[in-house]
Amino acid sequence: MEPTRDYPLFGGAFSAVLPPGAIDVSDLRPVPDNQEVFCHPVTDQSLIVELLELQAHVCGEAAARYHFEDVGGVQGARSQQVESVQSLGSENLALRSCCPEAWVLSGKQQVAKENQQDVAVHQALLRLPQYETDVLLTFNQPPTSSLSPGNVSPPPWSLGDFEQLVTSLNLHDPTIFGPQ
Repeated sequence: MEPTRDYPLFGGAFSAVLPPGAIDVSDLRPVPDNQEVFCHPVTDQSLIVELLELQAHVCGEAAARYHFEDVGGVQGARSQQVESVQSLGSENLALRSCCPEAWVLSGKQQVAKENQQDVAVHQALLRLPQYETDVLLTFNQPPTSSLSPGNVSPPPWSLGDFEQLVTSLNLHDPTIFGPQ
């Protein structure tokens, strides 16, 4: 299966490349208006794109950590551990013209709904200050089950799939942010 190219997000205001087999969760259940959520058809992996209010009180690496901890709190994580935070060069982003700061974070969160197992969480934070918006992209990778890439179609998503989502995210209609 090929990735879905230029998949419209937020009513077409954005688009991105989605990994093979991505299922739009809004076709299955209600999803908040500020989120686009996709799940893998076989594994428990998920991808989330969120438009959030710019958290101007935190800068740099602290902003990435802030959002990681905030998501963990909302999900009721029993424990959280940041493994790495790195600056993401905007030259690789489709949003480079409006994203002066970007970060990637990898960590683990122990989430009750995942039978209290550690879920690998990878996040990209794209800061759009002129729109007073933080765009948070999250890739949740629950512990692997008995499924191996050889017997899953499509295969489990990889960090490369997440990177493609992050770098391909493009803004088409800035009016989504309201009057500027």
